[in-house]
Amino acid sequence: MTKRYFISACLLGQKVRYDGQDCLIKEIVEQLLAQQYVSLCPEVHGGLAIPRPPAEIQQGSGLDVLHQQASVLDIEGEDVSQAFIQGAYAALKVAQDFQVTDAILKANSPSCGSHLIYDGSFTGNKIQGDGVTAALFKQHGIKVITEEEFLANLSSLNS
Repeated sequence: MTKRYFISACLLGQKVRYDGQDCLIKEIVEQLLAQQYVSLCPEVHGGLAIPRPPAEIQQGSGLDVLHQQASVLDIEGEDVSQAFIQGAYAALKVAQDFQVTDAILKANSPSCGSHLIYDGSFTGNKIQGDGVTAALFKQHGIKVITEEEFLANLSSLNS
């Protein structure tokens, strides 16, 4: 079966990050054919602006946010949890409509982080956990990796 990917929009060069920048990983674009992937930014699709204040999950993980046992707050103290949840479900719908098997999501992000996310202190510290979209994707059987894992796998394939 051919892999079909969902890719964080910022990794494809779209300027959708909280700071109005991107995180282009040109190797993703070079390795995948356009018909192999779909993309969007869950945070923007959830209604957040570009740029926007940085946000982090407080006292939990993306799974906890989905279960309403933790919140996503921006650095100004505004609860943006609903935007993150709405964006995650929008991303899931796109992924399911495209029959996505795998996702390459932005590491450490409160939406897309997989394995590690920022701890909610806005100090750069990380904790074990998934972002909101990554957690939702995993619940629905989509294999999630970070761009770092994609690049590591790529180098092992090319060596």
